[in-house]
Amino acid sequence: MAASTDGRTQGKTVKSRPRWLRALGADSPPGELEIGGRAHALREVFKHDSWAATALYEGPGGRLRIVKLHRRAPLVFLPMRWVGRWTARNEIRLLERLGELDGIPALAGAVTHGGGPPLDNAVAREFLEGHPLGAREAVPDAFFPRLRALLDEMHARRAVYVDLHKRENIIVGEASQPCLIDFQISLLWPSWMPKGALFRIFAGSDDYHLMKHWSRCRPDQCGIDPEDFRSRIPWWIRAHRFVARPVRELRRRILVRVGVRSGKGRVETEAFAEHALRDITPRERAA
Repeated sequence: MAASTDGRTQGKTVKSRPRWLRALGADSPPGELEIGGRAHALREVFKHDSWAATALYEGPGGRLRIVKLHRRAPLVFLPMRWVGRWTARNEIRLLERLGELDGIPALAGAVTHGGGPPLDNAVAREFLEGHPLGAREAVPDAFFPRLRALLDEMHARRAVYVDLHKRENIIVGEASQPCLIDFQISLLWPSWMPKGALFRIFAGSDDYHLMKHWSRCRPDQCGIDPEDFRSRIPWWIRAHRFVARPVRELRRRILVRVGVRSGKGRVETEAFAEHALRDITPRERAA
């Protein structure tokens, strides 16, 4: 299955990403891969951005696996394959440490193509049934307490998620249980490094974003009004936003200028938007 062709969004025509803005360059995820030595066929490409292509593959007996192919294409003239190898290894280490926890996908085995050697930029994991957490989805009472317990266990194992501000990384499982996906930028704290102030900052960021989602989806249970979070933002998150927001806005303007996005440059305006952002709205899901 190839990536999306050019399309229209918000009344404007947008183009597919140019090769220098795609993790695999001009290529798309292969139609067939071997995972754990067994052939799997491509079923759907979930997203293909600058850092990775994420796709659904089906194996023997209809078993589904997610394969993430990290960056291998150069960024114009800058070699980036080393970045893809590093982020793939990082994700594998995290899943090895956390994979037996309820709500964390297990690794599915080495990924090869055409019987060749294992792909050093690939990570395969088991598919988790469910849907991305909606903006104000009224999840069951146990959802956020279970997610907090999962994060606490991760922190106890010297792992911090880092990317919890993206609610599309939080999956509501088919039994309404919380699951986490996408450990590309998560951190596994070295055993020789004390869990000091820096670790507490990263862990505190996980906790802050958990409570932010909790207050928006279940304010009745959380006890904190979403508007109150303006006064609760930790100083390190304010500092990060001070730097990150101008960079994000510049990136959006560039994507609009090259015709990949429209309007204000939000990701959902792409011709091939991230799968989680193509999902139905919480209001439609509740209906």
